[in-house]
Amino acid sequence: MSSPTAGPGRRPRYAAVFAVPEFRAVFAAHLLSLLGVVVSELALTVLVYDLTGSPLLSALTFALGFLPYLVGGTLFAAVADRYPARRVLVGCDLVCAACVAVMVLPGTPVGWLLALRCAVAAVAPVFTGTRMAALTDILGEGELFVLGRSLLRIVSQSALLAGFGAGGVLLAAVSPRGAIAVTLGTFLCSAALLRFGTAHRPARAGSGGGGLPRESMAAARRVFGDRRLRALMLLFWVPAGFVVAPEALAAPYAERIGAGPVALGLLMCAMPVGHIAAELYAGARLTPYTRARLVLPLGGAGLLPLLGYASTPGVALTATLLLLAGAAGAYVMGLDQWFVEAVPEDLKGSAMTLMTAGLMTVQGVGMALAGLAAEFFPVAYVVAGAGVLGTLCALALVVEVRRGRRPSTVPRDGADQHVTAR
Repeated sequence: MSSPTAGPGRRPRYAAVFAVPEFRAVFAAHLLSLLGVVVSELALTVLVYDLTGSPLLSALTFALGFLPYLVGGTLFAAVADRYPARRVLVGCDLVCAACVAVMVLPGTPVGWLLALRCAVAAVAPVFTGTRMAALTDILGEGELFVLGRSLLRIVSQSALLAGFGAGGVLLAAVSPRGAIAVTLGTFLCSAALLRFGTAHRPARAGSGGGGLPRESMAAARRVFGDRRLRALMLLFWVPAGFVVAPEALAAPYAERIGAGPVALGLLMCAMPVGHIAAELYAGARLTPYTRARLVLPLGGAGLLPLLGYASTPGVALTATLLLLAGAAGAYVMGLDQWFVEAVPEDLKGSAMTLMTAGLMTVQGVGMALAGLAAEFFPVAYVVAGAGVLGTLCALALVVEVRRGRRPSTVPRDGADQHVTAR
């Protein structure tokens, strides 16, 4: 299917993406399922605490959202290419709805609640990777794809801020199980939108005959066996694994500088707000060529603002540092284009599922390691250390991306020409 364009000599804007009916369905489904996940996570954490009185189990309920990403993304990545995208997306939503329906039942024991939480998290990377690959069919692999991915990412950042607030309000009005029941409806509505709002397309690749886990591992070997794909994948992962340190340690840092709950909320919001603002600006104002030129500088130096934590700054300066670190995350817009161009057609779903799974996993590991380090060192030094170590790792990846660069067709100021990743 050909994607609409903005006309000769004109660069597409965000409005052009919403002109595509299938994208509107995907966007609405994404918003509903994301809000459902966020609210259910909060409600389930409260429910487990109410049932057990254990802070450990309550925290474990939230943490279980990370590890299954690695398992699901690694063992089931091939699903995204073996089956038609619409079938996979609708099936994932229905699996999540079934898991949530069992959580709502009054007699469901805590062990089952935790297992169902893991099942929902294991499905998530397959859903996200399949949707990302499907966007290349819906929007093409050019500027509309980059803008569409950007919008979904912005909604994800915004929904995390709004979802926890909405979940808190919902929990004030209904029981935790009642709040979880509401999320059942969001998953079912998402499934309906995807089923009736998107077109059927054949699978990208046939069955290899070796079973899903074996095919998924073979796909992973192909991805990581390609020098450029490996470097681009790590450039998504590595900065994300270090930039979570200040968020993971926001509460102890706020206590260290004598900040109250309002200031803590400001610090928690600063990085997502910086990212959303920068990505909106980059998508609306910068050309694809300019965004491509910014990938390596921002990817390599984006963690430098965290070094400011070494002086234990107050709330205003800390929020500014977090805004800058969040804004640097807009480098992923150009990286999205490089990545989708580098992945072979029959591997798109698997590669994007692996990218999503790894991204969530490294963030979870990064949070855990930051917390562990803060047991032995001052919080401010831990965050600053994450900035130093993360910058060194990111710069090494920048060098690797330069070495493995290939020509990439990216428009410069409205004209088509070949540029390289530099």
